[in-house]
Amino acid sequence: MPWSNQGGGWKGNNGGPWGSPPPGQGGGGSPGGPSPDLEEILRKSQERVRDMMPGGSGFGGKGFLLIVLVVLGAWVLLSSVYRVQPDEQGVVLRFGEYVEQTPPGLHFHLPWPIETALTPKVTRVNRIEVGMRGFEDRGSNSRIQDVPEESLMLTGDENIVDVDFTVFWVISSAGDFLFNIQNPESTVKAVAESAMREVIGKSELEPVLTDRRQTEVAVQELMQSTLDDYGAGISVTQVQMQSVDPPNQVIDAFRDVQAARADQERLQNEAQTYANRVVPEARGEAARILEAANGYRDRTVAEARGQADRFSKVYGEYQKAPQVTRERMYLETMERIFGGTEKIIIDDNVGGEGGVLPYLPLNELSRGRNSQ
Repeated sequence: MPWSNQGGGWKGNNGGPWGSPPPGQGGGGSPGGPSPDLEEILRKSQERVRDMMPGGSGFGGKGFLLIVLVVLGAWVLLSSVYRVQPDEQGVVLRFGEYVEQTPPGLHFHLPWPIETALTPKVTRVNRIEVGMRGFEDRGSNSRIQDVPEESLMLTGDENIVDVDFTVFWVISSAGDFLFNIQNPESTVKAVAESAMREVIGKSELEPVLTDRRQTEVAVQELMQSTLDDYGAGISVTQVQMQSVDPPNQVIDAFRDVQAARADQERLQNEAQTYANRVVPEARGEAARILEAANGYRDRTVAEARGQADRFSKVYGEYQKAPQVTRERMYLETMERIFGGTEKIIIDDNVGGEGGVLPYLPLNELSRGRNSQ
């Protein structure tokens, strides 16, 4: 029933709730016009809604259905297609449960909320610092702050050492990484500190300070074994020791000890160098003297044998002609004796100047000519 036909105290005799309306105003629309019918407005609105709903009459219902189908198809397409970048690995979840991993490329899964996909980056190298923290001061300069509760460790020979190191790691299996460990960075840091303490605790101070590479390899292998037991899906690529020093309270004394050991090694190396130089020289000199002695022996023996053979041959000739051989030996002896001396010949048959026989030394003249 229209409100305009209702009786009661809402309208006076003049058509208004409390009598006549104010001057210049009607009960509803234009001044002086009839009041709008509210029920008519509601009825028309309901008819329009029925036309737009599925099953309604007219073009409005079909359009609404088409719009709903298009929106539903777009939603299914957008929620089913996902892309995995080259540096990522896809992980498909079905109602929140891990079901499979997918390689880089374009892939499909059931629409949300049935299945969803995660794409963590698996080639990015992550870094964890243990025993130190890097920060920037007001001047934008990088500085490093030591964390003693993480860096101070006890060696196998009961010495304290301050070790700062960095661990580099990547994701090897995205599914294990996302669902087998709760806090990856804290887990890697705890495993790294535990592995370093175990390796340092089994080593003496000297190899820890002098052979960092051996310690780094041992820590990396122990970390990887532990993370594999956890099923963490993490691969440790490198363990890098930044600094290995004794505590600040004893570092001066420790440096003195290190300097003394360095001097000891230097002196030992110098002594070994001197020995390596002198010993071969002495051995070479000994070998030279020995070879000279052997040569002298061989030469003397050969000369003695030659003299003996010569004597034997001369003796044989002497037995054949003693007088001729005796004279020949005399002449050869005189030639050997006087061959290199200055000679003055004196003959009693030569008169004047005491019987000195003048002679022409042709050999001396030839030597003087050659020297000029």
